[in-house]
Amino acid sequence: MKHFDSDSFSDLPSRFRANLINSCSGYRSSNLLATSNKKGESNLAIFNSVVHIGSNPPMLGFIMRPLTVRRDTYSNFKSTGYFTVNQVSKDNFKKAHQTAAKYDEGISEFTITGLSEQYLDGFKAPYVKESAIKIGCTYVNEYEIKENGCLLIIGKIQHLYLPEELIHKDGWVQLDKAATVASIGLDGYALPKVLDRLSYAKPDQETNSLLDGV
Repeated sequence: MKHFDSDSFSDLPSRFRANLINSCSGYRSSNLLATSNKKGESNLAIFNSVVHIGSNPPMLGFIMRPLTVRRDTYSNFKSTGYFTVNQVSKDNFKKAHQTAAKYDEGISEFTITGLSEQYLDGFKAPYVKESAIKIGCTYVNEYEIKENGCLLIIGKIQHLYLPEELIHKDGWVQLDKAATVASIGLDGYALPKVLDRLSYAKPDQETNSLLDGV
């Protein structure tokens, strides 16, 4: 088994170290964050750090890298207060990956990739039409991670769109039915398959399967 320790990390080539640390923590979500500025110019960027924050009120969060360079996503939701989170699937992950490229200001990644803007119910940020699961959020707050200058952005979920057949009777969403893609590091993509869903864990009680035929 290969062993790295804190002393050896600094001796690794920077790209090798970045790939190693980005991927060793496991699968992460893969989402497209869409925004528009006050002039109506749209922006689309892939993020692999979107996480659940709370369900009452419904909130999610994501990590924004340091603001040492131009960050159109950040500028847009700070000025308008709105952004959308759109899940990446096996049908559009290559187009989604391309949004990570550094395009000039004013160039929309929607146009470059061929993904489609979709405005729903008067929300002031576009959704990705091709995404099966779409979440409309308003900006709530941000917290600086002082150790590296990143920001934890908190958004309140205002709208959620998804196919009804993905939702189980108790509200659980079966993401593999939407061919939702997971991220491995910065450039790897995987198609997870549900193994099972287990009953609530209690002391001295065996867990049971909650799914049939999965």
